[in-house]
Amino acid sequence: MRALKISLIFIFAVSSGLFAQDENKLVGLSRQIIEAKTSAELYGPLEGLKEMYFKDDKYPDFIDFLNSLSAKKDIAGPFVNYYIALTRYSQLKGLEEKQLWDEYFSKGNGYREELELLAQKAIDATRPDEPLNIYSRLLLWEFHKNEQDSFSEAALQGLMNSVLEYSKAANDAKSIKEAADKLYSYGEKGKAKELYKIYVDKIISSDIKDEALAGRALGFYKEGNLELSETLYDVYVDRIAKSGGKEKLLPVLKEMAKDFSYKDQGFKDPAYAEKLFKRIEEFVGRDVFDEGLMYLRAFNLEKSQEYPRAKEAFLSLLKRYPGTQYADEANFKAAVIYTYILRDIKNARPIFEALAQKESISPQVLSSFYQLGLISQWENDFVKAKEYYNKLLLKAGADFAQTTAMAKERLKEIEEAKPLEYNLRVFLDLSLKEENKEFDMAKINLSAAPYKSNKEEAVNITSTVYTAASGCMEIQLQYLWSGDLGAKQPLPAAQPAFDTTYADKGTKIIGLVVVSPSGVVDRSMTIVDVN
Repeated sequence: MRALKISLIFIFAVSSGLFAQDENKLVGLSRQIIEAKTSAELYGPLEGLKEMYFKDDKYPDFIDFLNSLSAKKDIAGPFVNYYIALTRYSQLKGLEEKQLWDEYFSKGNGYREELELLAQKAIDATRPDEPLNIYSRLLLWEFHKNEQDSFSEAALQGLMNSVLEYSKAANDAKSIKEAADKLYSYGEKGKAKELYKIYVDKIISSDIKDEALAGRALGFYKEGNLELSETLYDVYVDRIAKSGGKEKLLPVLKEMAKDFSYKDQGFKDPAYAEKLFKRIEEFVGRDVFDEGLMYLRAFNLEKSQEYPRAKEAFLSLLKRYPGTQYADEANFKAAVIYTYILRDIKNARPIFEALAQKESISPQVLSSFYQLGLISQWENDFVKAKEYYNKLLLKAGADFAQTTAMAKERLKEIEEAKPLEYNLRVFLDLSLKEENKEFDMAKINLSAAPYKSNKEEAVNITSTVYTAASGCMEIQLQYLWSGDLGAKQPLPAAQPAFDTTYADKGTKIIGLVVVSPSGVVDRSMTIVDVN
């Protein structure tokens, strides 16, 4: 019997077309298939063989191998049907990608017919509690989805029903997640969410240990599956909290909050990060927030466009750490939010004044002079405005060319008795006058990428406008850009986005007013930090 097994393995290897280069691996995987006692033992070696054949586009060789296997291993029948169907699917995709149209058009229909027939055979030959049933249904749905034919909806419903049946009895949830991942990648987010919930419930109902649960959650975060990661993290945090492990919980929550907080590169969910910051307060108290964590929370709220709460977070940082390295930035941003978000010049002015009185010069100190001058100019206090602008020019030196250029432009307006530049004046009117409080930034989303940049690094500023439907007529919008636009100015009124660079360090305020033929749509602002 052992001699027969070795002989069969050798036949598989020789007939594979891979024997010379992958002898040891191929023989090992073939041995596992021959010696398998149950169908569950076939998944691993067949997946390994699939990878070997697919990497070199040896699709016909793999099909020959599978056909020879079906004659020698009774329990392999459904697997052979599934993997031949999968091979035909991959073969068709490969022909399309490489534009091998002769084979694609001459044999493509035959491949499709074989794919459908064998995938359905694999489904018919397996029970709903077998992973192969799910994989076969998933393949069949993906094929119909790509073909954009009328069978995709029925295939999708069959897949969903199969997963529901599978989840009632099976313990291994791997195939459920793979199905959910595939649905999500095709934009079937609602269906994917249903399967992710089933998957999570299976994990939670198992005897998984806390550390393993946290490891799964971190793994999903690294994959970019934030919803699944957050769901598992919530369960993990609740477990630790209920066990009274506050000392264990604090460092975990801190690391989680750092992971999910806003960053220009990498995965993030600022809203979930704030939820974690709140849980730190709830479980341990605010005293555990160090300087860095308090700044991170404020910055995260700012980039979530939760501006009033960001202002409070910046002020809390300053109250607890008055000498913080972030003092100038935190003060300046709090004053900016008071001014342009809350229409509260009364509370903003003392903060700008305090910054302007500092002897050490920072970008925020100089920008405070500019903001004070701008507010005074808008209030028609031209004497005070000139005083602020001239102090800025006196203190700026040669390192802040763009900031000084804006101050010189404002001084020229005053000296020539001209009004404020039109775009800037409209933005100020809509942001500062109480009668314009209806323009609350709800209809425009203004974003920057990156939010933290270096000098002369390209920054993309993008606006998204939410307007009421207007039938089949396309609304012509005007985009009135103002503020710290960097090197890219002036901007055409039809431009909803632009790329720019900044020659000066500091905190940059970009303003926008969008106008339609029927009047002002809304106004918005965003903040960019340049290192």
